[in-house]
This record gives sequence, structure tokens and C-alpha cells, in this order.
Amino acid sequence: MEKDLTRRSVLQRSAAAGLMAVPAAGLLSACVGAKDEAPKDDNAGTVTATNPLGVKEDAEVEVVIFNGGLGTKYATDVHIPSYKKLFPKANVKFSQTEEISTVLTPRFSSNTPPDMVNNAGSKLMDQGKLVGAGQVADLSDLFEAPSLDIPGKKVKETLVPGTIEQGTYKGKPYVLNYAFTVFGMWYSSKLFKDNGWTAPKTWAEFTTLLDAMKAKGITGYAYAGANASYYQYLVILTTAAKIGGADILKNIDNLQANAWKDPAVLQAAKLWGEIGAKYMDKAHLSLKHTEVQLQQNQYKVGFYPSGSWLENEQAKDTPAGFDYNVAALPAATASDKLPANAIYAAAGEMYFVASKGKNVRGGKEYLRHMLSKEGARKFTELTKVLTVVQGSTEGLTLSPGLASSSKALADAGANNFSFRWDSWYKKMDDECRSATNELMFQGGTADKFVQRMQAVADAVKADSSIEKFER
Repeated sequence: MEKDLTRRSVLQRSAAAGLMAVPAAGLLSACVGAKDEAPKDDNAGTVTATNPLGVKEDAEVEVVIFNGGLGTKYATDVHIPSYKKLFPKANVKFSQTEEISTVLTPRFSSNTPPDMVNNAGSKLMDQGKLVGAGQVADLSDLFEAPSLDIPGKKVKETLVPGTIEQGTYKGKPYVLNYAFTVFGMWYSSKLFKDNGWTAPKTWAEFTTLLDAMKAKGITGYAYAGANASYYQYLVILTTAAKIGGADILKNIDNLQANAWKDPAVLQAAKLWGEIGAKYMDKAHLSLKHTEVQLQQNQYKVGFYPSGSWLENEQAKDTPAGFDYNVAALPAATASDKLPANAIYAAAGEMYFVASKGKNVRGGKEYLRHMLSKEGARKFTELTKVLTVVQGSTEGLTLSPGLASSSKALADAGANNFSFRWDSWYKKMDDECRSATNELMFQGGTADKFVQRMQAVADAVKADSSIEKFER
């Protein structure tokens, strides 16, 4: 969900600290030495019915939010005012950045982190390594606390099933995945209506439609190679799951032997490699996501793979009547194990509390305000993205894209799935971005793709310094 990046300020800050010559991964690994240090708790207050986490009422809490597809107004206009209403004596120190790792890795390495962090974007921190280094607070007490505004309910009882598990590492919840995101192929309802097109259900319908777009001078399918290749590897693995079943993704998560070499993954990579070779614009390899998304808003691109943050991210560039819509990926074969309407949908957009922050309790309390029904409803209103809080869209007028993603989720029913290896193992994520671009833009083969990914998965599995997770 990263925005087009403006690097100058964050690079200057890092350079001023004398850190630019040190790789981010090396900085983060420095955290491990402090793993067993007891976190400070200088800001304990009195536990009451309205203050179940025992926050000190005048203690400052520091919050850092990633400024990307969701923007930051939901923090400044909704969640911070909610926190301040309950704790009027407390200052909420707020900052935003487009490069989370660049700005925050030095602070975690020196054990001076902010209290609550939104870890997202192309330059996010390695979440699995942070957890393994003891830098992330256990959120169990947050989920056991009463909801801020849903009487008689604990926080955990207000959430979409699977939310807590999505942020669980080795049996404990460390991360709140807040935005419930629907992934698929996004298109303009106006473009399709004007041309008499309908979203494809089968692969043959898909390629026929791409041919029709090509004949009209439209790039039928596109993504940005410079920083959005993870959109595309998600698409490849979604197709693999449809072909062979969602357990394929679980096997990859669990680093099972030859999981990437599963025939369904190979077949999915082959199909998408053919799409890249025949229908994509090779110039998009060097473009950022916002540049390709702008081309779609100009009706130069047909399908664009992304999550449901897209509508909000492109709001200022979307012409009237464009009307975003999302299509599930078409069935790859007649014998797919999952139906055509199956989708990748999951709690995402990571928020966590730093265990070595000055106000751990305040960081958790901030998350409690995010998980209030009102906090979630206003988040959706501002971002056009669903949250993990049940019933929080009641009374809202849904935008075209949000209505479309809600319908896609309903149509899929139980046939939605996700994976977690990308947030667990950054080394695999980095390699997959490169391997995907090679496959889609640079004449790579499906065999090469699965071989590269199996090799890096094997290397991660064999590396005793990397914390391992399972689901």
C-alpha cells in the first residue's frame, strides 16, 4: 500500500544519525541482543472500568503511521481524537512516513521505539524478526479487555473470525491486522459498460477479453514493476490455490519440502507468464504503482491487480463515473479445486505495540480505540476499506469500489484464503518480488520462478538465525 515515495527527508534524517552506510537488516538484527531485557513500565495508571489497561492518564503516547494508500486522516481525525477524549491530559505524539524501515529501524536498534507503529509499505520492517527479537508487545490483554463502545463484549468478541490468528506468532498475538482487504483484478465499470464487456469467469474468457482490449489500444493487464510486484505474486499464488486448493499456501507458509514446486504453483506461474509476455507493457517494469494506476484512471489499462485500498489511493485522480469494480481471478482450469468466485481476502495492514516503548499500555489503548465500532466505521468512511470489526459498516453509504469488494467477499463465502510467509520471512518476500518481475517482464520461465522460490525457502528453513513460524 505504499505511495509514490519522496525520500529526501527520511534519507537526511538517517544520514544525520550516521546510519546510511549500515544495511537495514543489519540494524534490525542488532535488536536481538536486547531480547531478554525487561520492558519499561513507567506509565502504569489505575485500572478502572473505563481504563481496563491501566493507562497513566497524562502519559504521552507516540504513534507512527505509514502514509500510503490509506492516508493518515483516519489517525489524525478519528483515532487520536478518540484517545484524547478519554485521556484529555495525554499528548498523542503523531508522525507519518512513507518509509517505515528507513525511519524506525534505527530507533528499534537503539531500544528507543515509538509506542504504536503501523508497519506497512514497500519499506516495511521485518515483522517476524521484530517479534523474534522481543521488540513487540503481547496483545493478549488488549483482546481480553472490554470493547470501548460495544457493551458487554470483549474486544476479541467484536472481531471477524481469524483476525487474532492472523497476527499470532508462536501461540501469542503480537500484531493487529486491522484492514480487511479484498484482492482481485480492478477495473472501471464505465470502461466495461461502454464496450459491452463483462468480467471473465474462465481463463479462455480472460484472454479473449484481453485480446479485445489490445485491439482497442488498451493494455489489458498491468502492474508496476518498480515497487508493486508483490501485487502480482499474490495473483500467481491465488491462481495456484484455485487450481490445487488453499492448503498449497499453508504448505508454503510452513516451509514444507518442495512446496513451491507443487504442480499447481508451476501451472499458475506458466499461465501468468504467458499473460505477461503477450499482454503487458514492458515499460511498466520501471514505473511505480501510482504511475500505472493513473494510466488506468485514464482508461489506458484494463485490469489492475490490487487490494481494496486502491479506490481511496486514487481518489484525487479518478474521473467522475469511472467507478471501481473488482473481479475475482478467473478459473484457471475446468478442474480447479476452488470455485471461480474464490478470492484472496485477509486481515492485513499491520499495527503493533513496541515492547520497549515508553508507554506500552498507551499503545495498546490506542489500538482499543481503533477497534471501537465508531473508530472502525469512520476508518472505512475515510479510506473505503473494510476493517476487522464486525458490523462497523452499518449505516454507511458504500462507494462503488467498497460495495464491489463487499459483494465479492459475500459471493466467495467460505472460499476465501490468504498466506503469511511474506510477513514472516522478508528474505522470501524480497526474492519473490524479483522473481515475479523476471517472469512477467523479462522473459523468465515458470520453471525458473519456482526454482528460485524453492531455493530461497530452503535457505530460510536451513538458517537457524531466522525465527520460524507455522500455521
